[in-house]
Amino acid sequence: MENNQYDIIIVGGGIVGLASAYKINLKYPNKKILVLEKEKEVAAHQTGHNSGVIHSGMYYKPGSYKAKNCVDGRRELVAFAKEHKIPHDICGKVVVATEQSELEHMNRVLNNGIANGVEGIEKINANQIKEIEPFCEGIEGLWVPCTGIIDYADVSKKYVELIQSKFQGSKVLKEHEVTAFEKQNGFTDVITTKGKFRGTYIITCAGLQSDRIAKKEGAKIDTAIVGFRGDYYDLSDKGKGKVRNLIYPVPNAKYPFLGVHFTRMIKGGTECGPNAVFVFKREGYNKTDFSLKDTTQALSFGGTWKFFAKNMKFALDEYHGAFSKTFFLKRLQKLIPSLKMDDLKPGRAGVRAMALASEGNMIDDFKIEINGNAIHVLNAPSPAATASLAIGTAIQEMASEHFNLS
Repeated sequence: MENNQYDIIIVGGGIVGLASAYKINLKYPNKKILVLEKEKEVAAHQTGHNSGVIHSGMYYKPGSYKAKNCVDGRRELVAFAKEHKIPHDICGKVVVATEQSELEHMNRVLNNGIANGVEGIEKINANQIKEIEPFCEGIEGLWVPCTGIIDYADVSKKYVELIQSKFQGSKVLKEHEVTAFEKQNGFTDVITTKGKFRGTYIITCAGLQSDRIAKKEGAKIDTAIVGFRGDYYDLSDKGKGKVRNLIYPVPNAKYPFLGVHFTRMIKGGTECGPNAVFVFKREGYNKTDFSLKDTTQALSFGGTWKFFAKNMKFALDEYHGAFSKTFFLKRLQKLIPSLKMDDLKPGRAGVRAMALASEGNMIDDFKIEINGNAIHVLNAPSPAATASLAIGTAIQEMASEHFNLS
C-alpha cells in the first residue's frame, strides 16, 4: 500500500478534476496527488463533447460563482493557451435578437456582461450584424469580441502532461473506475477496478456521475444529476460559407441552455446546435441509448417529475427537434433564413449533467460541498471548461482551508 499512498486523490479526469490537481500542485509542489479516470482517455465525456467555446461571462448573474469564475478563468485560460501553444482563436461572437420580444432580455444580458467586467461587449444594429455575419438576419444584437474557440480535450491533456512532469509523485491513471470508498483512521481507501489507493484527502469531480460518487464517499446530498443530450448538425460544404465565426440567439431567460447556435470549430468545420433532450442513459450519445439503472434513478427522483411538470412545452419542443431535421432547421433559420436542408449534415452529440433540486429546479450555479475529509464538486455545468483554472484555484483554496494543507 505504501506505493499507493497519496496526499490527495481526485476522482474524475475531466477538465475540472485535472485543473484542480494542477492548481493544488502548483501551490503545494511536494504533495502527491492522484487523479483517477474510469475511461481510456481523459476528457471523455462533457469536456470532450462540448462546443469548444471560450465563453465571455456575460450570461451569468453578477456576483455568482459562474460570473466570477468565467471571466477570471477565461483570461487565465487564454494566457495558458498562449504559453503552452494550444491552438485557439479569440474570434468574437454575435448574439442576435430576431424579434422585439427578445430585446428586454438581450439588454439584461448586456448589463450583466458590463457588470461582470466582460471586455468590449457592445450593442449593434441590423447593419452591423450583417457586416460581421453577412447571412445572419436580426433586428439588434450584441458584439462580444472576447469570445473564442479552443479544443478542451487538448487543454485537459496539457494539464495531465504538466501534473506528471512537474510534480514528483503525482500521476493520472486511466481505466480506473472508482467502485467504493473505505474510511480508515485518518485516511480513505479508494477502491477501483484495478486496485486500491489510499488518500489522506478526497476530491470528487465526477461530472455525469457526481451525485453517485459523492454518495459512495458518504456525503448526504439533496440534488440528483439528470442528463440532457445535445445533438449537433454540421454545416455541409455547401453551407459552410454562411457562417464566419459564432452566432447565438438571445437565450430563453427561463433555462440555462443558450439555444441552438452556430460555432466554428478550432479544428475545422462549423457546428449547429445543440438542443437539450432528457436522456435515458447518462453517458448515452445516441438517440436510442437506454440504461435501466439511469432511467429508474432519474424517474424515481421527485425533482425530475416536478421539472417536467414545470417545463413540459420546452421538453416536447426539444424532443421534436431531436427527431425532426425540418424542425431543427426552422430553429436555425431564425438566425440564417437562407439556410437549406442540404446545408446541414448529421453531427455528433454531447450529454450535459444537470443538477436538479428536489423541488424540480435546475441548480444554475456551481455547487461544491465539503464532507469531512472530502470535497465534492456536485454541479459544474457550462462555463466550467472556460472557467476550469479559476475553479481549480477555488478548490485549491477550499482544500487549503479545510484540509489544513501546508
